[in-house]
Amino acid sequence: MIADWWQRSPRLSGRELFFVALVAALVSTIQFWPLILNLGSEIPLDLGDPLAQAWQIAWDGHALLTQPLSFFQSNQFWPLHDTLAFSDALIGYTPAGMIGSGPEAAVARYGLLFLFAFALCFFGAYLLARELGAPPWAALIAGAAFAYAPWRLEQGGHLHVISSGGIPIALALLLRGYRRQSGALIIGGWAVAAWQLSLGFSLGLPLVYLLALLALIAAVIWWRAGRPAPARPVVIATLAGGLLMAATAFVLSRPYLRVLDSYPEAERSANLVSYYSPPLKAFIAAPETNLIWGSITAPVRAGMDAVAEKTLFPGLAIMLLAIIGLSWRGYPRGLRIGLGVAALLCAILSLGFAAEGIGGWLPYRWLFEALPGWQGIRVPGRLQTITSLLLALLAAGGAARVAAAIAVRSKNQMLAAASGALLTLIILTEGSGLVYPHPRVPAAPASLAGLRQPLLELPAAAPDNRRYLLWSTDGFPKMLNGRTGFQPRYFAATLRAADGLSSVQALDQLRSRGVATIVINDQLPGGAKLVAAAERLLPLSGVSSERRGPLLILALPPIGAKPLGPPR
Repeated sequence: MIADWWQRSPRLSGRELFFVALVAALVSTIQFWPLILNLGSEIPLDLGDPLAQAWQIAWDGHALLTQPLSFFQSNQFWPLHDTLAFSDALIGYTPAGMIGSGPEAAVARYGLLFLFAFALCFFGAYLLARELGAPPWAALIAGAAFAYAPWRLEQGGHLHVISSGGIPIALALLLRGYRRQSGALIIGGWAVAAWQLSLGFSLGLPLVYLLALLALIAAVIWWRAGRPAPARPVVIATLAGGLLMAATAFVLSRPYLRVLDSYPEAERSANLVSYYSPPLKAFIAAPETNLIWGSITAPVRAGMDAVAEKTLFPGLAIMLLAIIGLSWRGYPRGLRIGLGVAALLCAILSLGFAAEGIGGWLPYRWLFEALPGWQGIRVPGRLQTITSLLLALLAAGGAARVAAAIAVRSKNQMLAAASGALLTLIILTEGSGLVYPHPRVPAAPASLAGLRQPLLELPAAAPDNRRYLLWSTDGFPKMLNGRTGFQPRYFAATLRAADGLSSVQALDQLRSRGVATIVINDQLPGGAKLVAAAERLLPLSGVSSERRGPLLILALPPIGAKPLGPPR
């Protein structure tokens, strides 16, 4: 059965691929339609991480054009090094970051990439389902199930997580390449996998291990088949593609390893991972933003100690179809069993582990302790991406079986086709983003052009720093502020030195730490209090000041100048 299936790589016409790409783009646009109407002024989900990630992509493009040899030395957290590697850098989107400049362009770019990410997931899952043997209309269900599983809405603020379409595309190209003995497709599959890795290690690292596992399984099958000699183009393409993947992993890992060596506070401890590990009931908790299940599962979310990134509801229709798909004979029996077992294992892994008790022995703990690089994954629930893909592939088989049963019993092919369309609509509705929040992005209060750098912007709470990063895309001034998954000790010490601007000595401390200009925004929480404190200090310090709209700007004397004090 497997041997016969291996020979049945389907024909995919350009017309079919164009149609699916068009459908994927239209569905993504309709699901999040308010966003497309307000590009540049609104951003998906919230004013948290999306602002920082919009800055990241803008920096990627800026750095490639202006300082390619110092790509990871971003303008945040001055004077620290490799600051772009403080989180997944979305390097795969660098070409997009080269188009346009300034905060409005950064927000518009993020919105378009957000829509692109969902469309690519749809297209990728369709492609993989077709290669596995699903008919076109059932493969559409796989695309919808992967791209719009309800749990994915919770990840809308993490572009590096929702941008997972490269995973099924890479697998589809590799499978098709080896089935058809095509070196070009094999290299293409490895290239897409390398691109997926370049978006971030949160999903890139599990993909690397998944490919290694699949390669091991393929080697065992090849050995048991009598070790047939592979075609020369296949061998060359495999070596070239594997080398490309290894080189990408090596180059990208260097700055992240330097960060771990230089900043111990960046290490993801077991306690941190356990904090982000969801409970078992997370599988019946949908995100609050989900159209159908958000309010229904509110009591489940209310009973969880923390909700962020812990809602893993895969979708009721998807689960039912996936269960039915376990018996669809369009997939070989071994493939069905493999997809089912793998989905269960990945679901268990997405629970992470508890800090103590029996939950501390969940298998994710073994990966965390044993696999190189795995400690860099902070949020276990993001592995639901792989679970969701496996369920989507099974759901395509389940839909095919349902439609076949309807066709046999009713002897009406049109009714069977209508059932497929209805199932697709149900899945899209279950994971709908029609009520998804799209908050308006605060405009930069005033230009900071011409100010002596580096800057310290106050107040400096996490929400404030995300805004400063986005606003800094207007020229990318060096600044001590920044936003990442950990707080660098140097920045924390700088804020302690600021001491609420309570004394001239605090200003002198900031100057000694290299701060050239302090920018205080009185429209942010706590800003008015800091402005009042600074204005009390100005006559005592001799520091010059300037007002730019809501900003009070203090220009500190250069290092080496006389200590601050009253002007003479």
